Amino acid sequence: MARIAGVNIPTGKRIPIALTYIHGIGQSAARTICETVGVDPAKRVNELSDAEVLSIREHIDQNFTVEGDLRREVQMNIKRLMDLGCYRGLRHRRNLPVRGQRTHTNARTRKGPAKPIAGKKK
Repeated sequence: MARIAGVNIPTGKRIPIALTYIHGIGQSAARTICETVGVDPAKRVNELSDAEVLSIREHIDQNFTVEGDLRREVQMNIKRLMDLGCYRGLRHRRNLPVRGQRTHTNARTRKGPAKPIAGKKK
């Protein structure tokens, strides 16, 4: 099992698909990594040599913000918005949708299960 950026990537999958298991690397980034490192995208992870795994790992460390650093950066950005007290920060603080969605109905993912209001019977 190859370990890249602190993540055990699955061995039976093709390299571009396996790289997407790393937080911060999507499909297009995984394809460009394969191209720049010079690894055949049709290869499986268990067919990689140690040198290829090392070159992929070094390329990701140099050119991408992934896993813990990326999560920390995103959390710091959200905290900054909340400290500023801007509209987006207030929405984060109140656990409401941030990007302009309606909340009269829907938004149940963000708001949680519906809370019944006492005395509201027909």
